[in-house]
Amino acid sequence: MTTIGRRGALALLGSGAGLALPGFATAATARTARFDHGIASGDPAADGAVLWTRATVADGAGDAALEWHVADGPDAKPLRSGKVTARAAADHTAKVEVSGLAPGRDYWFWFAAPDGVRSPVGRFRTLPKGRVERLTIAVASCQLYPGGLFNAYADMAALPRLDAVVHLGDYIYEYGADGYGADIGRKLDRLPDPSHEILTLDDYRRRHAQVKHDPDMQAAHARAAFICVWDDHEVANDGWVGGAENHDPATEGDWGARKAAAMQAYFEWMPIRESRRGLGREAIYRSFEFGDLATLAMVETRLLARSQQVAFKGDTREPDEVATVLAARARPDRELLGATQQRWLEETLARSVRAGKPWQLLGNQVVMARVAGPDLPKLMGAGRFAATMAKLSEPWRARMTAAIASYRAGAPFNLDSWDGYPPARERLYQSFRRAGSRPIVLAGDSHAAWSNDLYDDGGRLAAAEFGCTAITSPSFGAVLPGLGDYIAEANREVVFCDQDRKGYTLLTLTPDAAVAEHVAVSTVMAKPFDRQVVARHRVTLDRARGIETA
Repeated sequence: MTTIGRRGALALLGSGAGLALPGFATAATARTARFDHGIASGDPAADGAVLWTRATVADGAGDAALEWHVADGPDAKPLRSGKVTARAAADHTAKVEVSGLAPGRDYWFWFAAPDGVRSPVGRFRTLPKGRVERLTIAVASCQLYPGGLFNAYADMAALPRLDAVVHLGDYIYEYGADGYGADIGRKLDRLPDPSHEILTLDDYRRRHAQVKHDPDMQAAHARAAFICVWDDHEVANDGWVGGAENHDPATEGDWGARKAAAMQAYFEWMPIRESRRGLGREAIYRSFEFGDLATLAMVETRLLARSQQVAFKGDTREPDEVATVLAARARPDRELLGATQQRWLEETLARSVRAGKPWQLLGNQVVMARVAGPDLPKLMGAGRFAATMAKLSEPWRARMTAAIASYRAGAPFNLDSWDGYPPARERLYQSFRRAGSRPIVLAGDSHAAWSNDLYDDGGRLAAAEFGCTAITSPSFGAVLPGLGDYIAEANREVVFCDQDRKGYTLLTLTPDAAVAEHVAVSTVMAKPFDRQVVARHRVTLDRARGIETA
């Protein structure tokens, strides 16, 4: 195991902060500025990437003129330079779409303020062309700021090789200081800003700013380009095309206005390209080509087409209540991707297969596997289960009793995942077959690590799935230790499940195999910390055998 402290993570940000660059400021643009939120890169291409920063302006008003520079070494002379304005109307954030670089190369970049102050130095790798022997991607999600320290990002920043980071959402959370994770936040003096649940553009900007101010978050962004998509909490819990579980129009106003504010803040604060499809900002699905080795297709499953989640509204022990929920769940018109996005995905996968690429990756927010809720009294034994229940608070005992009743009646573990939309999932598996692809699905959202074999309704292997655990967000394992083992025991598709630990998944592709390492940090409550690979699984090129222990 490796021990990493805060000092080591900060060192990875580079040594450029505070260095003067004489001769840049002019009378018209001179404005004191700092780079308190670091730098970031994202959406890499074969010839460039998106570069991002935010200028902290002393007077808090007016635009700030910045310079950007790209070099082929951390201390090398710039190969590309230019000017960009950090506009007050965009919360003083600035993004540059750099092009004209060589494929498959590491580049370093930084920004400079008008008064000569220089940002930290960041690093990204352009997408390769031609022959590729190895690709290493970190997969992350679910980083509740009050939920703990971002130790997983400190570990990620220290990796000797990292081609890109795939972030599958829940980069921020909407809750206030008395909400989800607040007990941990109070212990760590890490409560959310603003302290109330966020609703307005200013609220969402402040929450993004708080996360970007974290030194471990900055270190990870400085280490590699991020390829991002939102999940639900970037707006509100359990979002769908027409609303969210955690949005009440009667007290919180119009859903469309809240969503628009959240999306504006997201595009301001994240290193992501604007969609050019003319389908609205929600249509952020896009693909990335890693030479002759792999295609990564990033999909959107929240705001573009998702039907409202089905949910229990009454007693889960009542047969009529269960029958109503299961009937609604089985409706064939319920969507996650929508027809337009699914056609795009099928075409993207088919094009990758025709090009002879061995791997197709699907960056998707929620778990795709069929996961039946575990019958814990049966799996644990009555005595052990009773002892476990006795240790829980009354609200948790009531919640567990209701959940187990629903599981016994046929409800899945999570109705917000693809398990809440089985006809849509089967349509997706049919798209995989038509494209000639058996992809690797990447999933976040669940705050648990997964390795799953995905089967269609006919029992045929459709895909492999690797789900990353949370960076910090609490998991069910905190209440029921060992829950992941019981889930794996109860489900054919679940090869591995860890509901206890925090971390990320490191995926390495070669022409012959894909290896997923589920990386965990020993704590999110303190530094230093230890890192451990808690499971390592492999998918071979023929994919016929499914997931194997590596």
